[in-house]
Amino acid sequence: MVAAAQSAPEAQTGANVSGWATCTQTDSAQRLACFDAWVLDQKSSLRQSQKPSLAIDFEASKKPSEDISANPDTTLADGCRNRQYSALSRFWELEKASDCHTFGIRGYRPISLSWIAADSTNPAPSSPAAGHTATAQTYQRTETRIQLSVRTKIAQGLLTPRNSESRDSLWFGYTQQSYWQLFNGGISRPFRNTDHEPEVIYVYPTQASLPGGWQLRYSGMGLVHQSNGQSLPLSRSWNRVYLMAGAELGERYRLMGRAWQRLPEKVDDDNPDITEKVGRVELQGIWDIDKRNTLGATLRSSMAAKANGSLRLEWLRTLGVPESSGLRLHAQLFSGYGDSLVDYNRRRVVFSLGLSLVDF
Repeated sequence: MVAAAQSAPEAQTGANVSGWATCTQTDSAQRLACFDAWVLDQKSSLRQSQKPSLAIDFEASKKPSEDISANPDTTLADGCRNRQYSALSRFWELEKASDCHTFGIRGYRPISLSWIAADSTNPAPSSPAAGHTATAQTYQRTETRIQLSVRTKIAQGLLTPRNSESRDSLWFGYTQQSYWQLFNGGISRPFRNTDHEPEVIYVYPTQASLPGGWQLRYSGMGLVHQSNGQSLPLSRSWNRVYLMAGAELGERYRLMGRAWQRLPEKVDDDNPDITEKVGRVELQGIWDIDKRNTLGATLRSSMAAKANGSLRLEWLRTLGVPESSGLRLHAQLFSGYGDSLVDYNRRRVVFSLGLSLVDF
């Protein structure tokens, strides 16, 4: 069709040249009228020869837009950022379609910078172990807290069938939390304590219906070490193994639980009563009120006659576009034992307000 459109002008040109030569042989009275007729005939031939080409170009120009509209999903996020899958499925990449592959860096607990105020200070941290009582310091009740927390998936599909849509996974996570006496110039604004918490986590997708419409989504286990990296008398550390599980109710409610067993120390125990103070089990509940606001509560218990542990209440408010922003205004209220390792055996009430980065 294109070739035919291009050959038409050549045929018309031959006819027009012949007409032009004829006009040159006419007498002067008819010559002007002959040339006028030749010009009109040439314009008509030119318009006829251009119509097929214009039609072809118009049809071709429509194709790119039709291709884009035919594939609207190409603009959507995929894998662990695809919001058609549940929050727990995206977080632990429980399905083949919510997978973001191995060795990528993802968020774990919130990465945050907060201003905090406590009801009391711990000027001379101590524990029942010999040589673990520090010299008193003039700490302030207001300080800042910095938390870094990331993880990476190091293996997947270990126990789930190859043809299954579900994927189990093995993760390595690391969390660091520092208390900084930023406003305490009298003692050179020191970092009062920094806790380090590396862990290995195995997650298995688990489907089961629970009472009240809840759906069990995963189970798993982990091994975690936590220490503050300090020498005596401030050294604190412990190791534990845990079992965990998580469930969802619709798109707005989530429950996650952990129960752990402390591993015996091979050397001197820095904190022999840490399990009794911090606890043996943890239950966390999350409620997504709407696209911008989330409430959370975390309860820890020692499961003993003298119940210790802690309660942490949280509110997170999305800053920016809810569908794409990971930045949150983050407020917390903590009451109990174990907000930091150096304070594991001191009951404190702590309020914090800051910014956190989540969901990446």
